[in-house]
Amino acid sequence: MVDYHAANNQSSTGGAQTYMEQENDWDRDLLLDPAWEKQQRKTFTAWCNSHLRKAGTQIENIEEDFRDGLKLMLLLEVISGERLPKPERGKMRVHKINNVNKALDFIASKGVKLVSIGAEEIVDGNAKMTLGMIWTIILRFAIQDISVEETSAKEGLLLWCQRKTAPYKNVNVQNFHISWKDGLAFNALIHRHRPDLIDYDSLRKDDPVTNLNNAFEVAEKHLDIPKMLDAEDIVGTLRPDEKAIMTYVSCFYHAFSGAQKAETAANRICKVLAVNQENEQMMEDYEKLASDLLEWIRRTIPWLENRTQEKTVNDMQAKQEDFRDYRTVHKPPKVQEKCQLEISFNTLQTKLRLSNRPAFMPSEGRMVSDINGAWHTLEGAEKGYEEWILSEIRRLERLEHLAEKFHQKAAIHESWTDGKEAMLTQKDYETSTLSEVKALLRKHEAFESDLAAHQDRVEQIAAIAQELNELDYYDSASVNARCQKICDQWDVLGDLTQRRKESLERTEKQLESIDELYLEYAKRAAPFNNWMEGAMEDLQDMFIVHNIEEIQGLITAHEQFKSTLPEANKEREAIQAIQSEVLKIAQSNGIKLSGANPYTSITPESIDSKWEKAMAMVPQRDNALQEELNKQNNNDTLRATFASQANVVGAYIQAKMEEIGRISIEMNGTLEDQLTNLKEYQKSIMSYMPEINKLESSHQHIQEALIFDNQYTSYTMEHLRVGWEQLLTTIARTINEVENQILTRDAKGISQEQLYEYRASFNHFDKDHSGALMAEEFKACLISLGYDVENDKQGDSEFARIMGIVDPNGSGAVTFQAFIDFMSSETTDTDTADQVIASFKILAADKNFITPDELRRELPPDQAEYCIARMAPYSGPDAVPGALDYMSFSTALYGESDL
Repeated sequence: MVDYHAANNQSSTGGAQTYMEQENDWDRDLLLDPAWEKQQRKTFTAWCNSHLRKAGTQIENIEEDFRDGLKLMLLLEVISGERLPKPERGKMRVHKINNVNKALDFIASKGVKLVSIGAEEIVDGNAKMTLGMIWTIILRFAIQDISVEETSAKEGLLLWCQRKTAPYKNVNVQNFHISWKDGLAFNALIHRHRPDLIDYDSLRKDDPVTNLNNAFEVAEKHLDIPKMLDAEDIVGTLRPDEKAIMTYVSCFYHAFSGAQKAETAANRICKVLAVNQENEQMMEDYEKLASDLLEWIRRTIPWLENRTQEKTVNDMQAKQEDFRDYRTVHKPPKVQEKCQLEISFNTLQTKLRLSNRPAFMPSEGRMVSDINGAWHTLEGAEKGYEEWILSEIRRLERLEHLAEKFHQKAAIHESWTDGKEAMLTQKDYETSTLSEVKALLRKHEAFESDLAAHQDRVEQIAAIAQELNELDYYDSASVNARCQKICDQWDVLGDLTQRRKESLERTEKQLESIDELYLEYAKRAAPFNNWMEGAMEDLQDMFIVHNIEEIQGLITAHEQFKSTLPEANKEREAIQAIQSEVLKIAQSNGIKLSGANPYTSITPESIDSKWEKAMAMVPQRDNALQEELNKQNNNDTLRATFASQANVVGAYIQAKMEEIGRISIEMNGTLEDQLTNLKEYQKSIMSYMPEINKLESSHQHIQEALIFDNQYTSYTMEHLRVGWEQLLTTIARTINEVENQILTRDAKGISQEQLYEYRASFNHFDKDHSGALMAEEFKACLISLGYDVENDKQGDSEFARIMGIVDPNGSGAVTFQAFIDFMSSETTDTDTADQVIASFKILAADKNFITPDELRRELPPDQAEYCIARMAPYSGPDAVPGALDYMSFSTALYGESDL
């Protein structure tokens, strides 16, 4: 036999620490203290019986009942759960010694070196050695495994007591002797774990016996901890036995350790459920925002596709104003919502990856791609609607111009035809002289010439009416009716003209003289009169132009017309000279003229009157053309103003798009610094918004002036709007990417240096700065980071596995976010379905199912109800009413089955 003091100084098998160095002072002299020996005898006996009861037996006298070794071996089998060698049933001393040695050998096999304790002393009933042996067993099987924050057994048990009793007044646990004399520490331990068993506030520090007995009785009755101490012995001893106190307190530790495991398990489940609830709320928010945005697009597109025509330009310009309000007031918030939707979707997917959850798959029709598709359709409808409005304004302008021209020409024609039917139907030739008849015939020939000259006007009227019908003029019915009346009247005039001509020709044989001058006058006056009427019609003609070249063309034509006026005036003077010659001949020959020129109704006065009117119209036409020229010059200024602004804004947007591309690749500093810089950069971009608004104002002036082309710039407002929106969206996405990197770093514990390394490696192999690595670039990047993916069978297999993770859709490209997710998953650990199942199993007391009451007892109310609502009923053979299947629920959290 060797010295027992070394029993607890040696390491157990596998390098475990000694039980407690403070307990290596088992001095035989100390056992001679009657008070301590009495406390240890009672405590150790009760401790042994608490285990022997499980085998249906107990001891009465600790030094006598272990002498034959049988109950000692049985005790070791109960507390270790292992079978010892078969005991010897003989009554001889040698049989008892052999049994005790089997027990001591078993203790030694557990890493305990027994010193100063031999089988003979146990068989002889040596109380001191027996108590020492039992204390060694208690240390090994009840106290050794207690560890709190990597402390030794005794320190761990003491730390556990201190933490559990810290909130209680009058309790200050510093040791395992005098700190327990007033009994409050025992009561505090029970109340901390089972407040329903102890009314702690009713206890008094000056009544230790009552306090101790209360704790001992409650522990024995409700916690199945046998009474191992006497209150009077503890109170009556100056320093209670430390080993007895430790033995009794260790029973409390083991009794409550299950609750501590349940608390840890509940915390793990709460953490997992909190993440899941937060993710579900984000999913619901995404679904609602996506639904609202799609509904707005669904309501807006029919409005943009409505092609109901209006009757006037003013009505169409009102529609144009409504469309401008839509573009500047109603759409911008929806652009922001769309951007926020993409950001929320990316953030949610990042959180799901970080929490080892399956990717979020929105409801059918609510994917980001669906939103983008609907948005693309909306923008197509916008473009079509804007083009339609402009084309309708052009069409209605053309219609109004044609309608006014139609009515003007119709009024002139109707004025000319007024009285013509009556003239053609009169019978004046029947009572006229020969000369008068000849004059009537000549007059009719002049009328026919006049009629033929008006044929072109009638054809123009019909052509304008036809064009109004083709352009869907709203008042086509009245136009058609007036045109038809003119055409019918024209047919009647033609028929009447032919009849009168025939009547005059029948009497022509009787006509012999004619006044050549009247005839010449009539023949020259009629075309000249028609020319003047045509000239006046042209001078009053409405015109519409869209640029300087067109108005300059009209001015040139007008100048050419004015250049013909001298020759026309000569013709007028020549015609008037004919009439003067008639009067001169008549005067010189004493001829009394019977009346007006028989061959024409065109008088010299009418010619002069029309000439004066025509001459008055020339400066009016000059003014109108000059005003239109000024207007076109102003329009050209508007074009140049818009173009100068558009060229600057376009170049700015293009430069900033290239700049943000470089920034996203060349970002330096911490992620927080990058995020701050990006947000400052975003503010600087937003500060440019007044220039956009200024450009919108110029564009509005362009549209209000009905300017449809601009030769000074290739930019359109629509092109610049799309570019500006793309710039803002690109910046927002870049900010979101950095935010997701911060989430990944914080959740996965990735250091800033690792992120720099990953970013540097990614950018090095991203030769085209596209923000994504092709397969071969990604392989080279992995090799640079130490991955064995060389071109051999094993390397190709490993690379295919990695590509399946970072590029599940098989696009052939790896984004930086996918690269970061992969690298973080390679270096960090996350909760798994197996860990959650194990936690639920602890809460369920090792059952394959869990009840609602157990969930409500162990989890916070909202998370308990969350589990109850989602767990399927358990249908195993050991099911009880209300049993729930926590295994399928746990695997569903990680996407391994349907919840």
